[in-house]
Amino acid sequence: MKKFHGVEQDHAIKLAAIGIKNVNQMLEAGRKPADRKSLAAKTGIPLESILELVKLSDLSRIGAVKTIRARVYQDGGIDTVEKMVELEPEELRNLMIDFVQRTGFDGIAPLPKEAEYTIESARKLPNIIEYD
Repeated sequence: MKKFHGVEQDHAIKLAAIGIKNVNQMLEAGRKPADRKSLAAKTGIPLESILELVKLSDLSRIGAVKTIRARVYQDGGIDTVEKMVELEPEELRNLMIDFVQRTGFDGIAPLPKEAEYTIESARKLPNIIEYD
């Protein structure tokens, strides 16, 4: 959890203290809105931050999407696997190019083959997170 770009380390430490140390544990613990509310109450981490970590964890289920790439997708507005599967590779790439240029994000947009692989991989995943 603490390796995700931009995650408050204090939040990762609080989650680790209750046994949530990796993305699989975060996905299991934060699957439903009520689960996330419970985690927020138990840890003192704001509910919005819990949801952010669940979404980053969800995105990291996609093939080559890991710490920085999950963050660029999330911050660029593609914050769930459900949103990812609705896109075509060129559309994803253009959205991320625009985001990186507009914000100066410390990362790069996916290359064409990466965007294609990302979309293909996302489409093979089941939706496992319930959003409000």
